[in-house]
Amino acid sequence: QVQLVESGGGLVQPGGSLRLSCAASGFTLDYYIIGWFRQAPGKEREEISCSSNSDSKIVESMKGRFTTSRDNAKNAVHLQLNNLKPEDTAVYYCAADPSCAAVVRNDFHGMNYWGIGTLVTVSS
Repeated sequence: QVQLVESGGGLVQPGGSLRLSCAASGFTLDYYIIGWFRQAPGKEREEISCSSNSDSKIVESMKGRFTTSRDNAKNAVHLQLNNLKPEDTAVYYCAADPSCAAVVRNDFHGMNYWGIGTLVTVSS
């Protein structure tokens, strides 16, 4: 069964950090890019990043605070969130696809596979 499962969300204070994970089962991430998206309350879903085995691109507004990494041994991808702000509060999703095309056009459901998200709440 093909699945993507996000984890690592939670409540964090402003300025804090979290590491989100996206674990794949039923397929290998070696041949897929992983896109991270988020949806804040009352807002549209937005793209965050697109990463392959060899490259990672982060949306300009989030560069310097968010980074991605891969753990091929665990068939997982991580999203490191640093210096979090209240406006980063959102449900964070990962999705897999052979290319970044759907991520670039912010087409979450245009990806081959996606997870159900993990909630990040930034509040004091």
